[in-house]
Amino acid sequence: MDFNDFKNSVSKLAEIPLGGLEAQFELAPKFRQKYTQEFLTAQNAKKAAVLALFYPNDQRKTCFLLTLRADYNGTHASQISFPGGKFESSDKSLQNTALREAQEEVGICKDDVSIFKQMTDVFIPPSNFMVTPFLGLLDYKPTLTKNEEVAENIEVLLEDLFHDGACSTAVVTTSYAKNIPVPCFNLSNFMVWGATAMMLNEIKLLLKEI
Repeated sequence: MDFNDFKNSVSKLAEIPLGGLEAQFELAPKFRQKYTQEFLTAQNAKKAAVLALFYPNDQRKTCFLLTLRADYNGTHASQISFPGGKFESSDKSLQNTALREAQEEVGICKDDVSIFKQMTDVFIPPSNFMVTPFLGLLDYKPTLTKNEEVAENIEVLLEDLFHDGACSTAVVTTSYAKNIPVPCFNLSNFMVWGATAMMLNEIKLLLKEI
């Protein structure tokens, strides 16, 4: 999609309702549960936020950014995610968390990003985080960097998200489960599954409305 066309359509998104858990769970592993609000309240989950950033590439095509997490001794090592992280006491809001973390992780100038939509929270059981995704717009192609949390920045053409072959199923092994079949997106030669795929599917269904 041409970036100017995408940018001009963003204002419509404010009026479009979110797909919510129904949209997210289309790309959720079968073992993942739809937790009740009472259960989630009892977990006292840590707060976090991520940024789905849309920007033009050199051909003025709309792209968004994913990251490959670094290989470390942790639950989500070497997985694909949006830039983002844990809410800090110095953050005024979860939106600020998403922008700050994006700047720290990949060098995005947070003051240049326009947030245009807050998406549905995603609970991540293995690490007990409640993650709030935000959609943001950047008018230029950023010069990306990496901190110690990021192994690789992944630029994805938005149009690739809508290709028929983008969705498939794969078998994965994680720190908490072995050889489990999961629905996934195949984007820029990377397999995206779990919470990030759930977020992406809600974003995909939202953007199909414009």
